[in-house]
Amino acid sequence: MPDTTFDQLLASGQPIILDGGLATELEAQGYNLNSALWSAELLLNHPQAIIDAHLAYYEAGANCAISASYQATLKGFMGLGLDAEQAQDLILSSIRLAINARSAYVADHAGSTQPLLVAASVGPYGAPLGDGSEYTGDYGVDDAALVAFHQQRLQWLDHSGADVLACETIPSLQEAKVLHKLLAQCQTPAWITFSCKDGQHLNDGSPIADCARLFAQHPTVRAIGVNCTSPLYINELISCIKQVIEQQESQLAIVVYPNSGEHYQASDNSWHGTSTPMECGQAAASWQHSGAAIIGGCCRMGPEHIQQIQQHLHSPSHSTSNP
Repeated sequence: MPDTTFDQLLASGQPIILDGGLATELEAQGYNLNSALWSAELLLNHPQAIIDAHLAYYEAGANCAISASYQATLKGFMGLGLDAEQAQDLILSSIRLAINARSAYVADHAGSTQPLLVAASVGPYGAPLGDGSEYTGDYGVDDAALVAFHQQRLQWLDHSGADVLACETIPSLQEAKVLHKLLAQCQTPAWITFSCKDGQHLNDGSPIADCARLFAQHPTVRAIGVNCTSPLYINELISCIKQVIEQQESQLAIVVYPNSGEHYQASDNSWHGTSTPMECGQAAASWQHSGAAIIGGCCRMGPEHIQQIQQHLHSPSHSTSNP
């Protein structure tokens, strides 16, 4: 089943397990990501490290690897001295590396029936700024600036060979509305996930229910949900989204991949606090029971977390059917 499409896997009714934090695994490998481009800089300097990180998540039981394009932008790479063509190729290399990791897994696991997907990460406007605004949505720019930021990269990733576009960590309704229009022009199926400050609201204060209504009948978006958000809020957020989906008679699936519950401080690129005291696998089973069909981890969630998720979601004692 490695060549299963995203739509086919969604239709199968089995849970789709995402990877965890790419930067988390790269740091575990010993790489210093303290740069404006974070893990995207390794596309240029250490591409094998990215392959190894994706492979670690496939080995842990993930069905889907999310590419290292979250903070990869034309402007950012040209700031390293690359020309526009080189920058574009480097962004697209993030998809090739994930595909290479998938191929390596298949080669090492002959006869495996584990369906394997590659998602192209589409980070928010604030991601390459490095000022924490991706967690607030307080950009201070108009819609035209957001279109200019997203449009070209989305076009490239739409034709990159990725199985799905992963628009993630979106902190504001303004950016969601811009992506709504741009994703309608894409051919590749997509999901969109929001960063939230509590059980009902995006980080900019907009209700998650408004976002669910916005995408309820979108032609290419297959799933909506939450990422890079505390696990404590996930069940309530799922409930808010599920209610809108049912009201709108939408076919949208629900996707969640929270962080570990720790707090990020942009001023010194550090994490503070302690992990939420939930056993990761049990929490994932509760998210599935609440209505999530696509489940994984984000910042500070590594292969060990994904392995626990995989074991709990495929354990007969925890198995539930998708609503």
